[in-house]
Amino acid sequence: MKISYNWLKQFLQTDWEPVKTGELLTDLGLEVEGIETKESIKGSLKGIVVGEVLTCVQHPNADRLKVTTVNLGSGEPVQIVCGAPNVAAGQKVPVATIGTVLYDDKGEGFKIKKGKIRGEESHGMICAEDELGLGSGHDGIMVLDAEIAVGTLASAVFNIETDYVFEIGLTPNRSDAMSHFGVARDLKAGLIQQDVNLELISPSVSDFHVDERTLRIDVEVEDKDQAPRYCGITITDVEVKESPEWIQNRLKAIGITPKNNIVDITNYVLHELGQPLHAFDAQKVKGNKILVKTLEEGTKFTTLDEVERELSSDDIMICDGDSNPLCIAGVFGGLQSGVTENTTSIFLESAYFNPVSVRKTAKRHALNTDASFRFERGIDINMTEYALKRAALLIEEYAGGKMASDVSDFYPVKIEDFQVFLSYENAYRLIGQEIPRETIKNILASLEIKINSETEGGLGLTIPSYRTDVQREADIIEEILRVYGYNNIEFSHKLNTSISFDSNKETKIENVVANQLTAQGFNETMANSLTKPEYATLSENINEQANVEMLNPLSNDLKVMRQSLLFSGLESVAYNINRKNNSLKFYEFGKTYHKYSEKYQEDKHLTLFVTGNRTNDSWKVSAQKSDFFYVKGVIKGVLSRLGIDNLKSTPSKLDVFSEGISFGLGKMKLVDFGVVKNSLLKEFGIKQEVLYADFNWDTILKLTGNKNIKVTELTKFPAVKRDLALLLDSKTAFKEVYNLAFQSEKNLLKEVDLFDVYEGDKLPEGKKSYAVSFLLQDETKTLADKQIDKIMQKLQQTFEKNLDAVLR
Repeated sequence: MKISYNWLKQFLQTDWEPVKTGELLTDLGLEVEGIETKESIKGSLKGIVVGEVLTCVQHPNADRLKVTTVNLGSGEPVQIVCGAPNVAAGQKVPVATIGTVLYDDKGEGFKIKKGKIRGEESHGMICAEDELGLGSGHDGIMVLDAEIAVGTLASAVFNIETDYVFEIGLTPNRSDAMSHFGVARDLKAGLIQQDVNLELISPSVSDFHVDERTLRIDVEVEDKDQAPRYCGITITDVEVKESPEWIQNRLKAIGITPKNNIVDITNYVLHELGQPLHAFDAQKVKGNKILVKTLEEGTKFTTLDEVERELSSDDIMICDGDSNPLCIAGVFGGLQSGVTENTTSIFLESAYFNPVSVRKTAKRHALNTDASFRFERGIDINMTEYALKRAALLIEEYAGGKMASDVSDFYPVKIEDFQVFLSYENAYRLIGQEIPRETIKNILASLEIKINSETEGGLGLTIPSYRTDVQREADIIEEILRVYGYNNIEFSHKLNTSISFDSNKETKIENVVANQLTAQGFNETMANSLTKPEYATLSENINEQANVEMLNPLSNDLKVMRQSLLFSGLESVAYNINRKNNSLKFYEFGKTYHKYSEKYQEDKHLTLFVTGNRTNDSWKVSAQKSDFFYVKGVIKGVLSRLGIDNLKSTPSKLDVFSEGISFGLGKMKLVDFGVVKNSLLKEFGIKQEVLYADFNWDTILKLTGNKNIKVTELTKFPAVKRDLALLLDSKTAFKEVYNLAFQSEKNLLKEVDLFDVYEGDKLPEGKKSYAVSFLLQDETKTLADKQIDKIMQKLQQTFEKNLDAVLR
């Protein structure tokens, strides 16, 4: 939210520095995220002076140019070539001197330099109003009042305003501070704590009166719960034109483009007082009646942005006497009923709409307006009529309007101010120290919280209607603390804590695995459980009908609960790759969500994402690429750490892999992993190989019960390694060699490893060579050569018999 400092000073006549003021606002809970300098005219006309044209003659080499000499008030007159048709001797004109930077309508600057134009020297530029940002005219140069002294700075002639704009990160509960008046009210309370007591100046509406009762528009509200208060007035004889300069400057400072005096005044009052207003062309309100009601589901309505929308039967609508929709209440106006340059009479609306209803409507139609921003959070219901009169008086003053009716005020059930009791003891306990009672009462008074009664134990309080967030004693204590100043609370140098023991088995197991993966260079991610519904169409293994949809989604990208962790993980991978971080190892513990008939199901998963290199280039070794077998080793390491062995592998049935396998135990599938197929990676703009593993964590947790750990003494007898080079059929897998080796020698054989594979033209067709190492060890004695040779011979015979192997 943007707040203009000059605008604030209309309510509080403070001379504090903007930076110091920003610091105080932050201390009060209105966090100032930045301060920007704003100029009503970019550059503030620096370098522009008033000059007098002494001579003006035809350019010798150009029919449309004139050569002038201009007195700038200091030094010798300068020669300036000018192309304006209206330049003449004796004029007072604005001159951009050498070095001045002028800005175009896009805000891009260009510097005035000494130069030659068609052979004649030019030492500056005589300016038109659009070149200075003072208007849009470019028919000729600006001719100034002859009484202005030569050499006067243009910034002194024109009303140039420099402002400071605070960017406030407003929390949703602080609806009372969604206006300049609200921020000024908070600032006043903060300044009192700094011993600066200033009067809060509020705009007067005492001059409001009805001029004539010639145009009455009745108001009828269908549901008082949806519109607890609705005010309106008709104003005739308005002239739609440009707003006064001061209103335009205020709106421009906070980033709003002025449109016309009527619309600008409604925007001005909205940002001044926090009360949204809307002006209807009264001639387009049929039946001279306003109906606040809902319409049938699917009713078409074109809003001011020229978009035709389908209404919900829950949308509150402002309609005319014939039930034609004019405006989406609290959100956006209609194209057909808006104020135009031909409007001569208006119906001005000021209302309080149900915050929940407005929020749902705004989300439903993907509309986020200044009005909905305030209505959603809850405005001050007692500001409604006051803001209406304030805007009506401005329209009367700057659009020539006449009040043509009494104020219609539908307010059937008055909302009373909230009552709270504050206990001193509770305040001291929550704050952490005692604050003087007189200080507490002064702070409450500065916040316009009325003290109704006082006892030895506390205060009976009435909360003003604009503080919709203060409903409990704890809220009152927070108000006291933020104004008193968090920095003024003493803190102890002693830290007290209690030790808790986590007996949650699932958390312990997750931590064990997380620590192991982190030690292997993986980083943990935590993606949003809400995702795009379109992701369900990227895999046939995901049923789009099983999507769990949000009733009130934040956006179309966060519309459903995820059915797989794959897509959010690929988003993270793509995000990092796009920022030149190409070697990644991620893991995530998370849930998937599914809807089956009328039942819902949540499943816990652990996923791994690996891409790029697993080691970087160095002087000692080259980079090693992460591959299928690396991920397989990580997966087996995780399962082994949890005591899960004797895995069975089968081809994966998931269609997200170009190649993948599953690990299972009996009939239970534990993990699917493999290489993500390129067509899926293309959806995320990923152009490098990504390996993905998906653990069924719920099943794994069931298998990780209390297991007996067998501890054996390290043997003191050496192991012996022997190698065999076997010529095998090309279809023979190493797993067959591995299994046969342990079947042949169950006692002394400890390890079997494949360390080389060769296929080439030096071997017979359909053959390949495996170089296999065998580790033998006896835990009770040193192995003899004869025993070793006997075992190796037995292994060789086994391979020859079962695999038709030939020893190379």
